[in-house]
Amino acid sequence: MSQDFVRRLPEGLTTGNRSRLGDTLHLDFPIIFLTLVTCGYGLVILFSAVEQQTGPVFAQMLRIGVAFVVMFIVAQISPIFLMRLAPWLYIIGVGLLVLVLFVGIEVNGSQRWLRIPGLIQFQPSEIMKLVLPMVLAAYFHDRHLPPRLKHVLWSLVMIALPVILIARQPDLGTALLIGASGLLVLLLAGIPWRYVFGAIGLGILSAPALWFLLRDYQRQRILTMLDPERDPLGTGWNIIQSKTAIGSGGIFGKGLFQGTQSHLDFLPESQTDFIIAVLAEELGLLGVVALLVLYILLIGRGTIMAIQAQDTFGRLLAGTITFTFFVYVFVNIGMVSGILPVVGVPLPLISFGGTSMLTLFAGFGILVSIHTHRRIML
Repeated sequence: MSQDFVRRLPEGLTTGNRSRLGDTLHLDFPIIFLTLVTCGYGLVILFSAVEQQTGPVFAQMLRIGVAFVVMFIVAQISPIFLMRLAPWLYIIGVGLLVLVLFVGIEVNGSQRWLRIPGLIQFQPSEIMKLVLPMVLAAYFHDRHLPPRLKHVLWSLVMIALPVILIARQPDLGTALLIGASGLLVLLLAGIPWRYVFGAIGLGILSAPALWFLLRDYQRQRILTMLDPERDPLGTGWNIIQSKTAIGSGGIFGKGLFQGTQSHLDFLPESQTDFIIAVLAEELGLLGVVALLVLYILLIGRGTIMAIQAQDTFGRLLAGTITFTFFVYVFVNIGMVSGILPVVGVPLPLISFGGTSMLTLFAGFGILVSIHTHRRIML
């Protein structure tokens, strides 16, 4: 077993003043507080985005409540058990992605969903957001770090398989995000920088060929990002209206419930992907900064948990979940402000929706599990 990343401690050794209640119930009060405040902030913005209708807000509150239950349940599971379970979850996840291609339900031209008659309808790709970094962290747990070339190649195979299957649905945005979560594990494992720069160079050289592999609507999104004014009443409409809403808010905003772009139906998807434009228009730069501070505190807490993890599996998985959360925030804000193509990524803990909320809180539950199952306070 790798000794440079794993710290072995005698059983029963304790130090510091750990929270007994937190340890017993496997809770992390900073995470609970920050997620509650962020979700509460999101509910206020959602109330405005849906024209002050209570139905969607109550539905979102119910989803948040279920998500907290999921986080609590996941936090009770030992990281050792998660590590042993990871390969089986990966096999099941890939199997479900294959099943989607044959019997998946098509929605808006994409075949991404599976339905269990009489029970639920779900996206298997959401499962892979957590399973892929989990199986990679388990793979590196007993191996020498930094990883050798053969281990890097096997990791890339494990990453490529679900990414290709998800891209075929087609869901390129989710495929890229899941691929990014896998690559984050490699980076945190200490992959040599020559591999990183080599991959970047290869990507640049292959960009012209990759362009022709994209679907027409995917190329259109890239062209729209570069010049939304080329089709202002068509493909460029979303970005133009979003940037207008963000810019019109100024520093202090127009006032809560006083936005015009969203309430006059200029801004599309105002309660889901583009909800931060509603926030920026009504509460201005200060409102956006307040949300970013909450995100930074959450990411900071997750980083501390990753640093304090006692083994390779915990450190890699906690670090990847934390930085993947950052990627989701960056991608959503980037696409809404026009510096990234629109890929349909919701704003974490703020956008209306249930599937992504459950995935996020399950990730937080894994973080809490890794942190509270330690034997000492570092």
